[in-house]
Amino acid sequence: MQQHSTVHRYAEIGGRNLFLREAGPEDAPVLLLPHGYPCSSFQFRRLMPALADRWHTIAFDWPGFGYSDTPDPTEFGYDFDAYAEVLADIADAFGVERYGLWLHDYGSQIGLRHAIARPEKTMALIIQNGDIYEDVLGPKYKAIKAWWADKSDEKHRPLEEAVSEQGFRKEFIGEVSDEVASRVPPDLWKLHWPLMDTPVRRAVSVGLMEKLEQNLEWFPRYQSFLRERQPSALVVWGPQDGYMPEESARAYQRDLPNAELHLIEDAGHWLLETHFEQVLPLIRDFLQRTLR
Repeated sequence: MQQHSTVHRYAEIGGRNLFLREAGPEDAPVLLLPHGYPCSSFQFRRLMPALADRWHTIAFDWPGFGYSDTPDPTEFGYDFDAYAEVLADIADAFGVERYGLWLHDYGSQIGLRHAIARPEKTMALIIQNGDIYEDVLGPKYKAIKAWWADKSDEKHRPLEEAVSEQGFRKEFIGEVSDEVASRVPPDLWKLHWPLMDTPVRRAVSVGLMEKLEQNLEWFPRYQSFLRERQPSALVVWGPQDGYMPEESARAYQRDLPNAELHLIEDAGHWLLETHFEQVLPLIRDFLQRTLR
């Protein structure tokens, strides 16, 4: 398959300086790629050129992440609603009327809020390790749930400790086999952590974990949207994920019985790093049928 170059640039969008990655013809169908935690648009660096023969892919760094600016917290909310506004600003800035959405990690919560607001524009969903079903949250939620139940300094400390280079490393390779972990480049935490190691960005990362409790209130709304709209959806999932195990993937079929579900047995949260060659044909096949 021919590979195509990805273009990297900054743009002033919604009054904020954002870092963007683009690949593919400007007149091709668009796939928006909001990233998850603890990462940036870097996580899509392999996917974008591999789709660029037929699709226009757009990835970006959220404010407070990667190479994008970090607005003062008095001027930007750093919550899921604020990030959903950023996603809307990006769609508007590119003037795209119909597009697909990649839903991964925090990007799934943000992306679904966007889809609820603009259902007529959301043509297809690729759901990759993004949880919206409270009853199947994985065991790694234990520390966060402990703080929800007891908002003490003691219970808050594990959240703070997770926002560290070692904490990032555990997020990327802590749940898969050694063989699978060997496929994950240490660049993901070695290069990203120095970008995140500022007082404001560390506080933003901890704050998003705190705000997951409020986000639970949105879970029924996400589910209702999927159940009522029945968007075309591909669920491709790494079940070796302490936050979002296999049950979290299968739960989507409660509301999307026609969704295509693919469980990549030994993959975890970052399957684009470890099982790219296996999942790319699934993604291309789905997009060829739903985003034309």
